[in-house]
Amino acid sequence: MSSLRRRSKRARLGVDVWGALHLVGALVKYLSVAFILPFGVALGYGEPAWPFLAAAAITAAGGQGLEFFTKGKHSIGAREGFLVVSLTWLFGALFMSLPYLFVEPQLRNPFDAYFEAMSGMTTTGSSMLTDIPALSHSIAIWRQFTAWLGGMGIIVLALAVLPRLRVGGRQLMESEAPGPELEPLATSIRDTARRLWLLYVGLTILMIFVLSMIAWTGLDSRMSFYEAVAHAFSTMPTAGFSTRARSIEEFGAASQWAIAAFMIIAGMNFALLYFALVRGHLRKALRDEELRLYMALLGVATLLIFIDLSAEGIEAGATAFRHAAFQTASVMTTTGLASTDFNLWTPLTALVLVLLMFIGGSAGSTAGAIKVVRILLTARIMRRELDHTVHREAVLPIRLNGRVIDERTLRAVSVFVLLYLVAFALGALILVIDGARGAVDVSPFEAISAAATTLGNVGPGFGFLGPMGSFEPFSNFSTVVMTMLMWMGRLELLPIVVLLTRSYWRA
Repeated sequence: MSSLRRRSKRARLGVDVWGALHLVGALVKYLSVAFILPFGVALGYGEPAWPFLAAAAITAAGGQGLEFFTKGKHSIGAREGFLVVSLTWLFGALFMSLPYLFVEPQLRNPFDAYFEAMSGMTTTGSSMLTDIPALSHSIAIWRQFTAWLGGMGIIVLALAVLPRLRVGGRQLMESEAPGPELEPLATSIRDTARRLWLLYVGLTILMIFVLSMIAWTGLDSRMSFYEAVAHAFSTMPTAGFSTRARSIEEFGAASQWAIAAFMIIAGMNFALLYFALVRGHLRKALRDEELRLYMALLGVATLLIFIDLSAEGIEAGATAFRHAAFQTASVMTTTGLASTDFNLWTPLTALVLVLLMFIGGSAGSTAGAIKVVRILLTARIMRRELDHTVHREAVLPIRLNGRVIDERTLRAVSVFVLLYLVAFALGALILVIDGARGAVDVSPFEAISAAATTLGNVGPGFGFLGPMGSFEPFSNFSTVVMTMLMWMGRLELLPIVVLLTRSYWRA
């Protein structure tokens, strides 16, 4: 009788909730393998390893239990894909927060621990920590590794390594992959996911090698192999976590330039990178309109900040250009690392950086925010509407890279940009109101930057939550709001907003 009632309820709902939960359980179960790395680091440095064993056991048991209680014949379609992706990030961050709760005094507050874990999984890089150097090596590397896992997405990882997820794989990948469209690299979605992950892993290894060579050649004695691994784990996913209190400021110019270069690479479309680096289609990549605009915006913003820093006497010469280039790349790619405290710069540079927080990197990258291609298409939609006021009968298709973009995609872009701005405005408003009611004095600009940086998965903001600051002063309620903003921003709003509609649950 219970199975009949379950099937009847599933039919009425129009969405296989049990099937979605069953798949979430499988994904969470396999996430337990991730705790092997910090466990090994803990053993290597003579630190307590039990928190990672305990977290792995709880994660595996939780996933297995969810799988067992929802077993049956299931099919994953587009509807279930939205639910699977949304719940996997929520449950994944919950289990990833366990080591923090077990042994890290700064994150004993469950809200703070969950915020830190969600910040890692969503590659945001915002932090509740006030004393980063006090972290043990194993907890610090776990913090970096959570960001690396979230970079390309644990859903895509599962598609690449779990044959059972072939069914419904395209819906899952389209729900998780950043940007409005991900060009397939192979006929099989599983092969596409695997190739993306191989590229992601390859670039991470290359970055570790480059940073290690900088250390071994004496260009930067502060960059050890451990630091190289830790910062590669947070740079390639455009996450922004650092093992140092003052982020990248403590490292030399050579390390900063190398990290800036890899941030720019990480902010590019990974499908385009695959065609350029693996298949040798460099000309195709260079002709891409989104890539051209991405590089142009980076160049213009760097030049503006460089001129302002030089004119105001804050920095000069090569140092000014390095900081301008680094912070432009860091904020636009939503990485959030800092070569200096840009919180002390001028209002003009602050305005430029806030605008970059909204633009973000390329579609199909690990970056967050609106994405360059959506900015490009929105501008062309606006131009077409202006042209239609003069030539009402004209047929004016919008093209991207020579291809006509269908109207459904254009509507989706417009809706996303509107939803993004609404979510940002509501988030900022709630943070201002809660700040006024609580003990923390949050200025409107600080609230705006907090909402922008968490929704855009950027990391640091301005004021007390600047690159050398912390989000710790916020109340538990504001912490929950910012955690949800990170979650929505990483999944690009639509999968979550769809769950709030009646039509999603109806048959």
